[in-house]
Amino acid sequence: MKGSASPMSDDKKWQAEDDMRTLLRAKEIEKDPKRLAAARAMAKEKMAEMQQITKK
Repeated sequence: MKGSASPMSDDKKWQAEDDMRTLLRAKEIEKDPKRLAAARAMAKEKMAEMQQITKK
């Protein structure tokens, strides 16, 4: 039986795996022009919303 890993190393492993999945998804989106355009449009919309919040 393997020695038990500390919770910190489990957290770091999970974070690395999650980051890897995020990077893979980003590459998939970059290869799909329609998805990339939609993501950029959403980002512009959210940025405009945030600007409205920060003006107050």
